[in-house]
Amino acid sequence: MAALLMAASSHGEQHHKDEHGNPPDVQEYIARMVEESRADWQKPDEVIRALDLRAGQVVCDVGAGPGYFSIPVARAVGESGRVYAVDVDPRILAALRDRLRQSGVHNVTPVLSLADDALLPAGRCDLILIVDTYHHFPDGPAYLRKLTRALRPGGRIANVDFHKRELPVGPPPDHKIAREAFLADANAAGLKVVQEHTFLPYQYFVVLAPLIAP
Repeated sequence: MAALLMAASSHGEQHHKDEHGNPPDVQEYIARMVEESRADWQKPDEVIRALDLRAGQVVCDVGAGPGYFSIPVARAVGESGRVYAVDVDPRILAALRDRLRQSGVHNVTPVLSLADDALLPAGRCDLILIVDTYHHFPDGPAYLRKLTRALRPGGRIANVDFHKRELPVGPPPDHKIAREAFLADANAAGLKVVQEHTFLPYQYFVVLAPLIAP
């Protein structure tokens, strides 16, 4: 369920995905997710600053992959905070554990999820972060409703995903969820937009909160 980072010339791989929606060569896929050039367009430092994280917070990274965001988010919330790094593919979570050992970060808990449920504890998360993953969810509004139950009072859900058009990165357009479609799903799930950032060149970045506090 982690980000699809193929260049436009690689889109043919999308026709041969495994049961998790990932390409069959998972090691190459993981390498693409963490390659240094991703920072040029994903702008992870700017994304994390925009999330305005504080020490001691609990962040749930849904579709965490090998920890591209989980590890720097864990540093942002400090040793008193916690990150739940959620993914459906045990092979990718194994890569995350390897990267955690190498990084020396100890406040990340890997979570092997179901395709339709992140399996997060109720009322635990100050922020749920979804990056390049929403288009994998089998039923977006239902998944968002389950995520909402994992929020603490005042908690937020941040979604970053690709605009639905041809781009030099990401899946082909027919695998993408347009910003307007995502916002309709969010509204159906009882969520409202509380903030939106526009500094990413290929993606929308929307922050949501429940219409009715959990």
